[in-house]
Amino acid sequence: MRKRIWGWFFFDWASQPYNTLLLTFIFAPYVKELMGDGAAAQSAWGFGIGAAGFCIAILAPVLGAISDVSGQRLRWIWFFSALYIIGSAMLWFAAPGDFNLHQTLFFFAIGLIGMEFATIFTNAMLPDLGPREDIGRISGNGWAFGYVGGLIALVIMLTLLAENASTGKTLIGIDPIFGLDATTREGTRAVGPLTAIWYVVFMIPFFAFVHDPKQARAQKGAVPAALRNLGTTLRDLPRTPSLFAYLGSSMMYRDALNGMYFFGGIYASGVLGWSVTEIGIFGIIAIISGALFAWLGGYADAIWGPKAVIRVCILLLTLVAIVTVTISPVNVLWFGVPPGSSLPDIAFFVIGAIIGAAGGVIQSASRTMMVRQARPDRMTEGFGLYALAGKATSFIAPTLIGIVTAISGSQQIGITPLVFLFLFGLVLLAWVKPDGDPLT
Repeated sequence: MRKRIWGWFFFDWASQPYNTLLLTFIFAPYVKELMGDGAAAQSAWGFGIGAAGFCIAILAPVLGAISDVSGQRLRWIWFFSALYIIGSAMLWFAAPGDFNLHQTLFFFAIGLIGMEFATIFTNAMLPDLGPREDIGRISGNGWAFGYVGGLIALVIMLTLLAENASTGKTLIGIDPIFGLDATTREGTRAVGPLTAIWYVVFMIPFFAFVHDPKQARAQKGAVPAALRNLGTTLRDLPRTPSLFAYLGSSMMYRDALNGMYFFGGIYASGVLGWSVTEIGIFGIIAIISGALFAWLGGYADAIWGPKAVIRVCILLLTLVAIVTVTISPVNVLWFGVPPGSSLPDIAFFVIGAIIGAAGGVIQSASRTMMVRQARPDRMTEGFGLYALAGKATSFIAPTLIGIVTAISGSQQIGITPLVFLFLFGLVLLAWVKPDGDPLT
């Protein structure tokens, strides 16, 4: 069992760089540099991620239901791992002077879809890893382990590969390794292949130690049976009010959190003028904070339960979203600062640490809560619905951010929808029972 748990941990380790390097701290700010206009980049990024989120929202519950009926999860993880690898590797071709925004967003979306679907099937394995009282701790430890993997990948990227646009040097003052050409940004573009290679290497322990149950085998009529089960589950949602409320609540607060992750790097680049290197340092701080507090949050989850942990994190993240809107090179918390002041930068670093801490804890506690809300015999379907809840508005929120940013011409005003999403999620959480609906 210990080997199986560690193998399961390695999925978080292997997949985290897609979030850390591509979604937030390296590739997204690089796209902004190529486009030149922070508001335009934030708008395009929102539309691209929104399209991928729409695909995930539509297919996640269906594939989860099929997996539960067929009894096989690993073959789906293999398939979506291939999409992850192809999508991330192809980002190498996002070169300055020959930048194709639509092609870049297409391959980015392919990789994102692969990561999200592989996550659905690995999350559904969580209740099989230990007794109920240990699930929160296991989830927290896995999330912390993933953050450490993301941190190491980010440090490698910053110190050895990602060059500063103005100097052509990495964070430690050297040329990108392997003779990569800084003038064509090959060091920064290597983030795509690095993410793909990292995943290939570190998924080996997962596939070596994690297996489907022996009784898992394909069944005739799996697809029609799965669709019937899913239809029944959806029709019965109003009769399972705790699950219904939790899906609605998580739909809101996880979408808002993803908005912070997706747009944090572009926001810092466009509003504060940070370079990829500075955003990378911001990322290191956020990830260290996230790893530490995800680990601690797992123990808090075991003591007070996931609902209490989620509530505290939503309040913290709402406050952070409000404060973020007030930060610019000349303002912090609506107060003016002298030109050239380092206070806005310091404030944003602090915000990064809080987002990392609360974000790691809330995501770990959220999948523990889903284990308590879902039916044991339909766990993958439950996590498919959980993904639907996370993505049903994930194509709306980035799109709203894109629209509000485009209309206002302001990146600061553009992120205000996040505040309302957090608050709505907090309200719906009041109807969630800590141990879910009673089985009938």
